Amino acid sequence: MASSILLVEDDAAIGEMIESYLTMEGFDVVHVKDGEEALERFAQCQYDLVLLDLMLPKLSGMDFLKEIREKSHVPVLIVSAKDGEVDKALGLGFGADDYITKPFSMIELTARVKAAIRRATAYVGQQPAQPNGIVQVHELTLNLDHLTVDKNGEEIKLTAKELQILKLLMTNPKKVFTKQHIFNSVWNDEYYGDENVINVHMSRLREKIEDNPSEPRYIKTLWGIGYRLGEF
Repeated sequence: MASSILLVEDDAAIGEMIESYLTMEGFDVVHVKDGEEALERFAQCQYDLVLLDLMLPKLSGMDFLKEIREKSHVPVLIVSAKDGEVDKALGLGFGADDYITKPFSMIELTARVKAAIRRATAYVGQQPAQPNGIVQVHELTLNLDHLTVDKNGEEIKLTAKELQILKLLMTNPKKVFTKQHIFNSVWNDEYYGDENVINVHMSRLREKIEDNPSEPRYIKTLWGIGYRLGEF
């Protein structure tokens, strides 16, 4: 069955080029040209990936991303002409999984699309067996079946990557993970020493789950080594 892609791109020429090429590659592509229609289409159907331009009419790509992250972990690949906006989307933890800047080759775009879908599929298919699908660590509860996290009964909204990092730590409570190991496991890709990606995601995750992010209890740093789950 062909993977379905929601393409959100207001530039008609670029959108038609992407739609035509990805369709030729075997994907089922739905192309919309503004953020409001994108939200409507997203609510109507289930997609395997969203290709998202940030500069959109009616509703910005950033606002669209924040909206869908309230209810979905679908992989989102940003297509943008501005590196600054991409950095903002990733750095502020709005939930983008990857990005590609214009101009780009269709070969590179297709490779990134396939890699993002492959990572998402692999993650869903590798849930470890747990009694009732629940992992409890002090006040945190991770539901592996519904992919939700609660703290003292209140749900915490995490991005897909934050959720995967927390799952990795909570299901391996005695293990120390290097940044390379975390990157390889969560991003399912080669690690080239870009510590900023890990640092940003760890910082955002701690802000959401810790009582005091400057003195973390759930995610402990072993300086020069990596991270491990805290002991209670």
